[in-house]
Amino acid sequence: MTPAELLHHAEARLRAAGIDDARLEAEVLLCHALGLTREALFVRLHDSLDAEAQASCESLVRRRLAHEPAAYITGHKEFYGLDLACAPAALIPRPETELLVDEALAYLQAQEPGTRNQEPGPLPSPRVVDVGTGNGAIAVAIAVHAPEARIVAIDTSRAALRLARQNAEAHGVAGRIDFFQGELLGPLRGAFDLVVANLPYVPTRLYEKLPPEIREHEPEHALHAGHRGTALIEALLAQARTRLAPGGLLLAEHAWNQGRRLREAARASFPDATIETKRDLAGRERMLVVRTT
Repeated sequence: MTPAELLHHAEARLRAAGIDDARLEAEVLLCHALGLTREALFVRLHDSLDAEAQASCESLVRRRLAHEPAAYITGHKEFYGLDLACAPAALIPRPETELLVDEALAYLQAQEPGTRNQEPGPLPSPRVVDVGTGNGAIAVAIAVHAPEARIVAIDTSRAALRLARQNAEAHGVAGRIDFFQGELLGPLRGAFDLVVANLPYVPTRLYEKLPPEIREHEPEHALHAGHRGTALIEALLAQARTRLAPGGLLLAEHAWNQGRRLREAARASFPDATIETKRDLAGRERMLVVRTT
Protein backbone atom coordinates (compact mmCIF):
# COMPACT_ATOMS: atom_id res chain seq x y z
CA MET A 1 0.00 0.00 0.00
CA THR A 2 0.98 3.63 -0.45
CA PRO A 3 0.77 6.41 2.16
CA ALA A 4 -2.12 7.88 0.14
CA GLU A 5 -4.08 4.64 0.47
CA LEU A 6 -3.27 4.31 4.17
CA LEU A 7 -4.29 7.91 4.74
CA HIS A 8 -7.61 7.41 2.96
CA HIS A 9 -8.47 4.26 4.92
CA ALA A 10 -7.36 5.74 8.27
CA GLU A 11 -9.42 8.88 7.72
CA ALA A 12 -12.52 6.86 6.83
CA ARG A 13 -12.20 4.64 9.91
CA LEU A 14 -11.59 7.55 12.27
CA ARG A 15 -14.53 9.48 10.85
CA ALA A 16 -16.78 6.42 11.17
CA ALA A 17 -15.76 6.20 14.82
CA GLY A 18 -16.97 9.77 15.37
CA ILE A 19 -13.51 11.27 15.83
CA ASP A 20 -13.35 14.98 15.00
CA ASP A 21 -10.81 16.27 12.47
CA ALA A 22 -10.39 12.74 11.13
CA ARG A 23 -8.22 13.80 8.19
CA LEU A 24 -5.80 15.81 10.34
CA GLU A 25 -5.61 13.06 12.96
CA ALA A 26 -4.88 10.47 10.26
CA GLU A 27 -2.07 12.65 8.92
CA VAL A 28 -0.58 13.14 12.39
CA LEU A 29 -0.61 9.40 13.09
CA LEU A 30 0.90 8.42 9.74
CA CYS A 31 3.61 11.06 10.00
CA HIS A 32 4.57 9.73 13.41
CA ALA A 33 4.48 6.09 12.34
CA LEU A 34 6.61 6.74 9.27
CA GLY A 35 8.95 9.26 10.90
CA LEU A 36 8.04 11.95 8.37
CA THR A 37 7.13 15.60 8.51
CA ARG A 38 3.75 16.55 7.06
CA GLU A 39 5.48 18.03 4.02
CA ALA A 40 7.55 14.87 3.48
CA LEU A 41 4.43 12.71 3.78
CA PHE A 42 2.78 14.54 0.88
CA VAL A 43 5.91 14.22 -1.22
CA ARG A 44 5.89 10.44 -0.68
CA LEU A 45 2.12 9.87 -0.93
CA HIS A 46 2.46 7.44 -3.81
CA ASP A 47 5.55 5.53 -2.69
CA SER A 48 5.18 1.87 -1.81
CA LEU A 49 5.40 0.96 1.88
CA ASP A 50 6.76 -2.31 3.19
CA ALA A 51 4.80 -4.56 5.56
CA GLU A 52 6.59 -3.23 8.65
CA ALA A 53 5.67 0.38 7.87
CA GLN A 54 2.07 -0.59 7.18
CA ALA A 55 1.88 -2.50 10.46
CA SER A 56 3.26 0.49 12.36
CA CYS A 57 0.61 2.77 10.86
CA GLU A 58 -2.14 0.26 11.61
CA SER A 59 -1.04 -0.02 15.23
CA LEU A 60 -1.35 3.72 15.80
CA VAL A 61 -4.71 3.95 14.07
CA ARG A 62 -6.05 1.13 16.25
CA ARG A 63 -4.90 2.97 19.37
CA ARG A 64 -6.70 6.11 18.21
CA LEU A 65 -9.84 4.10 17.41
CA ALA A 66 -9.71 2.93 21.04
CA HIS A 67 -9.98 6.65 21.93
CA GLU A 68 -6.41 7.11 23.09
CA PRO A 69 -5.58 10.81 22.43
CA ALA A 70 -3.23 11.46 19.52
CA ALA A 71 -1.00 13.59 21.78
CA TYR A 72 -0.34 10.56 23.98
CA ILE A 73 0.18 8.28 21.00
CA THR A 74 2.75 10.56 19.40
CA GLY A 75 4.08 11.94 22.67
CA HIS A 76 3.85 15.53 21.39
CA LYS A 77 1.49 18.51 21.28
CA GLU A 78 2.00 22.04 20.00
CA PHE A 79 1.22 24.83 22.45
CA TYR A 80 1.92 28.51 21.90
CA GLY A 81 4.11 27.59 18.94
CA LEU A 82 6.20 25.18 21.01
CA ASP A 83 6.56 21.43 20.52
CA LEU A 84 5.92 19.95 23.96
CA ALA A 85 6.29 16.40 25.22
CA CYS A 86 3.01 14.86 26.40
CA ALA A 87 2.30 11.77 28.48
CA PRO A 88 -0.61 10.42 30.56
CA ALA A 89 1.03 11.86 33.70
CA ALA A 90 -0.27 15.31 32.73
CA LEU A 91 -3.17 16.99 31.02
CA ILE A 92 -2.83 17.67 27.28
CA PRO A 93 -2.49 21.46 26.83
CA ARG A 94 -5.50 23.08 25.16
CA PRO A 95 -5.60 26.00 22.70
CA GLU A 96 -7.86 28.01 25.02
CA THR A 97 -5.11 28.09 27.64
CA GLU A 98 -3.03 30.20 25.26
CA LEU A 99 -5.27 33.12 26.33
CA LEU A 100 -3.73 32.86 29.78
CA VAL A 101 -0.21 33.02 28.32
CA ASP A 102 -1.18 36.06 26.23
CA GLU A 103 -2.35 37.92 29.34
CA ALA A 104 0.68 36.88 31.36
CA LEU A 105 3.12 38.06 28.69
CA ALA A 106 1.29 41.37 28.26
CA TYR A 107 1.63 41.98 32.00
CA LEU A 108 5.31 41.06 32.04
CA GLN A 109 6.03 43.27 29.05
CA ALA A 110 4.51 46.19 30.96
CA GLN A 111 7.00 45.57 33.77
CA GLU A 112 10.06 45.99 31.54
CA PRO A 113 12.39 48.99 32.05
CA GLY A 114 11.04 52.15 30.45
CA THR A 115 7.41 50.98 30.42
CA ARG A 116 6.39 52.28 33.86
CA ASN A 117 7.54 54.73 36.50
CA GLN A 118 10.24 53.23 38.68
CA GLU A 119 12.97 54.08 41.14
CA PRO A 120 16.53 54.41 39.80
CA GLY A 121 18.52 51.19 39.63
CA PRO A 122 17.97 47.76 38.08
CA LEU A 123 14.43 46.44 37.90
CA PRO A 124 14.00 43.18 39.86
CA SER A 125 13.09 40.14 37.80
CA PRO A 126 9.33 39.52 37.95
CA ARG A 127 8.57 36.51 40.13
CA VAL A 128 6.04 34.20 38.49
CA VAL A 129 4.36 31.04 39.80
CA ASP A 130 2.54 28.53 37.60
CA VAL A 131 0.16 26.63 39.89
CA GLY A 132 -0.74 23.15 38.65
CA THR A 133 1.90 23.22 35.94
CA GLY A 134 1.19 19.75 34.49
CA ASN A 135 3.58 19.22 31.59
CA GLY A 136 4.89 22.76 32.06
CA ALA A 137 3.14 24.25 29.02
CA ILE A 138 2.36 27.62 30.62
CA ALA A 139 5.63 27.96 32.53
CA VAL A 140 7.76 27.04 29.51
CA ALA A 141 5.83 29.33 27.15
CA ILE A 142 6.23 32.26 29.54
CA ALA A 143 9.93 31.52 30.09
CA VAL A 144 10.61 31.32 26.35
CA HIS A 145 8.88 34.64 25.60
CA ALA A 146 9.76 36.55 28.79
CA PRO A 147 13.47 35.89 29.41
CA GLU A 148 13.57 38.38 32.28
CA ALA A 149 11.08 36.40 34.38
CA ARG A 150 11.98 33.96 37.15
CA ILE A 151 9.37 31.21 37.33
CA VAL A 152 8.28 28.67 39.92
CA ALA A 153 6.29 25.69 38.61
CA ILE A 154 4.36 23.65 41.16
CA ASP A 155 2.23 20.52 40.89
CA THR A 156 1.02 17.75 43.17
CA SER A 157 2.26 15.08 40.73
CA ARG A 158 5.93 14.12 40.74
CA ALA A 159 5.51 12.43 37.33
CA ALA A 160 4.01 15.62 35.86
CA LEU A 161 6.91 17.66 37.22
CA ARG A 162 9.40 15.32 35.55
CA LEU A 163 7.61 15.91 32.26
CA ALA A 164 7.56 19.68 32.86
CA ARG A 165 11.29 19.70 33.54
CA GLN A 166 11.85 17.69 30.35
CA ASN A 167 9.99 20.33 28.35
CA ALA A 168 11.86 23.16 30.05
CA GLU A 169 15.18 21.52 29.23
CA ALA A 170 14.15 20.90 25.62
CA HIS A 171 13.45 24.60 25.15
CA GLY A 172 16.50 25.83 27.01
CA VAL A 173 14.68 27.50 29.92
CA ALA A 174 15.16 24.99 32.75
CA GLY A 175 17.68 27.33 34.40
CA ARG A 176 14.95 29.93 34.98
CA ILE A 177 12.24 27.60 36.28
CA ASP A 178 12.23 26.09 39.77
CA PHE A 179 10.08 22.99 40.19
CA PHE A 180 8.24 22.15 43.41
CA GLN A 181 5.89 19.34 44.38
CA GLY A 182 2.99 20.50 46.51
CA GLU A 183 -0.56 21.82 46.74
CA LEU A 184 -1.31 25.32 45.43
CA LEU A 185 1.05 27.89 47.01
CA GLY A 186 1.56 25.79 50.16
CA PRO A 187 5.31 24.98 50.06
CA LEU A 188 6.35 28.28 48.47
CA ARG A 189 7.75 31.32 50.27
CA GLY A 190 7.51 35.02 49.58
CA ALA A 191 5.29 37.10 47.33
CA PHE A 192 4.75 36.77 43.59
CA ASP A 193 4.17 39.40 40.93
CA LEU A 194 2.25 37.02 38.69
CA VAL A 195 0.24 33.95 39.64
CA VAL A 196 -1.06 31.81 36.76
CA ALA A 197 -3.19 28.72 37.23
CA ASN A 198 -4.92 26.10 35.12
CA LEU A 199 -6.31 24.03 37.97
CA PRO A 200 -8.94 21.28 37.82
CA TYR A 201 -12.38 22.86 37.35
CA VAL A 202 -14.66 20.14 35.91
CA PRO A 203 -17.57 19.37 38.32
CA THR A 204 -18.57 15.78 38.98
CA ARG A 205 -21.78 15.90 36.93
CA LEU A 206 -19.84 16.95 33.83
CA TYR A 207 -16.76 14.83 34.41
CA GLU A 208 -18.86 11.68 34.15
CA LYS A 209 -20.06 12.81 30.70
CA LEU A 210 -16.66 13.67 29.22
CA PRO A 211 -15.58 11.88 26.02
CA PRO A 212 -13.58 8.68 26.57
CA GLU A 213 -10.44 10.36 25.17
CA ILE A 214 -10.49 12.58 28.25
CA ARG A 215 -12.19 10.52 30.94
CA GLU A 216 -10.35 7.25 30.27
CA HIS A 217 -6.90 8.57 29.40
CA GLU A 218 -6.12 11.97 30.88
CA PRO A 219 -5.35 12.14 34.63
CA GLU A 220 -8.53 12.57 36.67
CA HIS A 221 -6.74 14.63 39.33
CA ALA A 222 -5.97 17.28 36.68
CA LEU A 223 -9.62 17.63 35.65
CA HIS A 224 -12.16 16.50 38.24
CA ALA A 225 -12.83 19.18 40.84
CA GLY A 226 -15.69 17.96 42.99
CA HIS A 227 -19.31 19.04 43.23
CA ARG A 228 -19.06 22.64 41.96
CA GLY A 229 -15.70 22.54 40.24
CA THR A 230 -14.46 25.80 41.75
CA ALA A 231 -13.11 24.70 45.13
CA LEU A 232 -9.42 24.59 44.18
CA ILE A 233 -9.51 27.98 42.46
CA GLU A 234 -11.31 29.48 45.45
CA ALA A 235 -8.65 28.00 47.76
CA LEU A 236 -5.94 29.53 45.58
CA LEU A 237 -7.61 32.93 45.81
CA ALA A 238 -7.70 32.70 49.59
CA GLN A 239 -4.00 31.77 49.72
CA ALA A 240 -2.98 34.41 47.18
CA ARG A 241 -4.52 37.21 49.24
CA THR A 242 -1.27 37.52 51.20
CA ARG A 243 1.05 36.22 48.48
CA LEU A 244 0.29 38.48 45.52
CA ALA A 245 2.55 41.53 45.50
CA PRO A 246 1.18 45.09 45.16
CA GLY A 247 0.59 45.74 41.49
CA GLY A 248 0.48 42.00 40.90
CA LEU A 249 -1.72 39.90 38.64
CA LEU A 250 -3.52 36.59 39.16
CA LEU A 251 -4.89 34.65 36.18
CA ALA A 252 -6.99 31.50 36.58
CA GLU A 253 -8.61 29.51 33.78
CA HIS A 254 -12.10 28.22 34.54
CA ALA A 255 -15.22 26.74 32.94
CA TRP A 256 -17.62 28.88 30.91
CA ASN A 257 -20.23 29.00 33.68
CA GLN A 258 -17.99 29.65 36.70
CA GLY A 259 -17.11 33.29 36.11
CA ARG A 260 -19.66 34.90 38.43
CA ARG A 261 -18.91 32.65 41.39
CA LEU A 262 -15.17 33.14 41.02
CA ARG A 263 -15.50 36.91 40.71
CA GLU A 264 -17.40 36.88 43.99
CA ALA A 265 -14.73 34.72 45.62
CA ALA A 266 -12.00 37.00 44.28
CA ARG A 267 -13.78 40.07 45.65
CA ALA A 268 -13.92 38.45 49.10
CA SER A 269 -10.16 37.84 49.05
CA PHE A 270 -9.15 41.02 47.19
CA PRO A 271 -11.68 43.75 48.11
CA ASP A 272 -9.57 46.54 46.60
CA ALA A 273 -8.43 44.78 43.44
CA THR A 274 -9.63 45.16 39.86
CA ILE A 275 -11.47 41.97 39.01
CA GLU A 276 -12.75 40.89 35.61
CA THR A 277 -13.39 37.86 33.43
CA LYS A 278 -11.81 37.40 30.00
CA ARG A 279 -13.64 35.57 27.24
CA ASP A 280 -12.13 33.02 24.85
CA LEU A 281 -12.33 33.16 21.05
CA ALA A 282 -15.74 31.49 21.18
CA GLY A 283 -17.05 34.31 23.37
CA ARG A 284 -17.33 32.19 26.52
CA GLU A 285 -16.11 33.35 29.93
CA ARG A 286 -12.79 31.56 30.37
CA MET A 287 -10.34 33.30 32.70
CA LEU A 288 -10.48 35.17 35.99
CA VAL A 289 -8.24 38.25 36.15
CA VAL A 290 -7.32 39.88 39.47
CA ARG A 291 -5.10 43.01 39.51
CA THR A 292 -3.93 44.33 42.86
CA THR A 293 -3.16 47.98 43.54
